[in-house]
Amino acid sequence: MSLQMQSSYNKELDLWEVTAKGEVDVSTAPKLREYLDGAYREKRADIMLRLDELTYIDSTGLGVIIGAYGRMQETENRITLINPKENVKKLLSITSLDRILCSDH
Repeated sequence: MSLQMQSSYNKELDLWEVTAKGEVDVSTAPKLREYLDGAYREKRADIMLRLDELTYIDSTGLGVIIGAYGRMQETENRITLINPKENVKKLLSITSLDRILCSDH
């Protein structure tokens, strides 16, 4: 499977809304990095990464998200993962990234 990405800037909330659909692995992680970094370069604002339709993510994909998180902390911006599926949520929990990156909503 592939990775499909969409992003838009929400002026009202002053944040990027990014949606990832499909799978993030070693072959698709560069696309995720490109979207996150491109949005952040265009407008430094928080990123809300919607994972409703993300079916799989591996350590390469997690590395991309952690890298974005680190770069964004320099300007006190956040990346928040929204609605991860159970299998993704489990991986986030095992790595304790859910505590840092997931919304409480």
